[in-house]
Amino acid sequence: MRVGLIAEKVGMTQLFDDNGVQVPVTVLKVDPCTVVSLRLKDKDGYSAVQLGTREGKEKHINKPQLGYFKKLGSKLFRILKEFRVDDSTQYSVGDVFDATHFEPGQLIDVTGTTKGKGFAGAMKRHGFGGLRATHGVSITHRSHGSTGNRTQPGRVFKGKRMAGHMGDVKVTMLNLKVHSVDKDKGVIFVHGAVPGSKSGIVYIRDAIKKAN
Repeated sequence: MRVGLIAEKVGMTQLFDDNGVQVPVTVLKVDPCTVVSLRLKDKDGYSAVQLGTREGKEKHINKPQLGYFKKLGSKLFRILKEFRVDDSTQYSVGDVFDATHFEPGQLIDVTGTTKGKGFAGAMKRHGFGGLRATHGVSITHRSHGSTGNRTQPGRVFKGKRMAGHMGDVKVTMLNLKVHSVDKDKGVIFVHGAVPGSKSGIVYIRDAIKKAN
């Protein structure tokens, strides 16, 4: 497993392949990602590479991170992300990766935070059908109905699908295909949709369930 990249979701658009077929793509802007530190199997118990992107001023970095960067002796970055790799010794602190780290046709996994929907009912959140439109039902047409049993067990089971907070969770889309890469603009075009809102931060890595 290679190291991944940190990117920003710009939005969606459409491109055309060589056969003239319209392809929906998500545009991911990749700023240069710098290796900040390494996690070694012998020392830390696992192998990983920590990347940083978007250099920031000292006044914009909180004190714990400021002390961390000063300890490493590296530049100040506003975004940090650690990626597991097979062998971290093949990387060096200061290495820089850009959009060309991934190639057209390659399969990738993209992790992002979905849009927050706030408090949502059972019909929107879980796709429930709701209650009858007539025959004694009034006001509660969109309710989820019964939630429990009688005296035994006399409680609502854990995990019961009910109304509640929807969205704003970490989601990983697997096996997305890289349509093309624009080296000059530092942009990766990914076939299909990617979780998150515009300007949201996403993390790209090689697909782990399908071989490239």
